[in-house]
Amino acid sequence: MGLGRYKVAAGLAVSDMGRAREFYEGTLGLSVSIDSGDNVQYRCAEGSVMHVYLSPEHAGNSTATLASWGVDDVESVVDELTEKGVAFERYEEGSIVTDEKGIATFEGGARVAYFTDPDGNTLSIAQAPRP
Repeated sequence: MGLGRYKVAAGLAVSDMGRAREFYEGTLGLSVSIDSGDNVQYRCAEGSVMHVYLSPEHAGNSTATLASWGVDDVESVVDELTEKGVAFERYEEGSIVTDEKGIATFEGGARVAYFTDPDGNTLSIAQAPRP
């Protein structure tokens, strides 16, 4: 019985729930599915969810990418989010080299753009390689 047959959800710690909700709902356009005050679950595609919870001591402490959305056209989503005030990260580290919009292209053709929430949690949007 492996866990691979079960759905998984991302969880992110934030330091200010009001500021986080403004970003996740207002800027990113996510819809709330469960709201219990200091814990909010956002509904995404295909039954996936992202859980944001108040934990100031843990918010923004990871340097890893904590959540990623798979998109069909990374460039158009970057443009849309840039218009809403999202700033995309710029990297020139090893295999991660971004263009002027903040999009990195990896071997095989995958394209990924990284950005942070108000606490500095790293998020990304990713486009799978096209056949």
